[in-house]
Amino acid sequence: MPINPISPNPIPSIPEMGSTQKTSTSGSAQGITQTFENMLSTLNESQQNSDALVEKLARGDDVDLHTVMIGLEENSVNFNVALGIRDKLVEAYREIMRMQV
Repeated sequence: MPINPISPNPIPSIPEMGSTQKTSTSGSAQGITQTFENMLSTLNESQQNSDALVEKLARGDDVDLHTVMIGLEENSVNFNVALGIRDKLVEAYREIMRMQV
């Protein structure tokens, strides 16, 4: 059974401060941006659907009241989730800004 030697430098080097090496954070930032854009577009669609249901009910169209109320509640829940995410992001940003370098 052969024994493999240990490499002389098993720890990768750490880039120096001020180096202009590109990291993979830009890719993750784009992914986060895309996620938030999708979330906001979904929230907008939910708002438009609930507004359309309320408008149909107000015009006297054949719309079930239960469907309208469920649509309004779904929109309310979606909006509250979006506000919670926004609040967490703002708090994380403030925490990062309070860090001393």
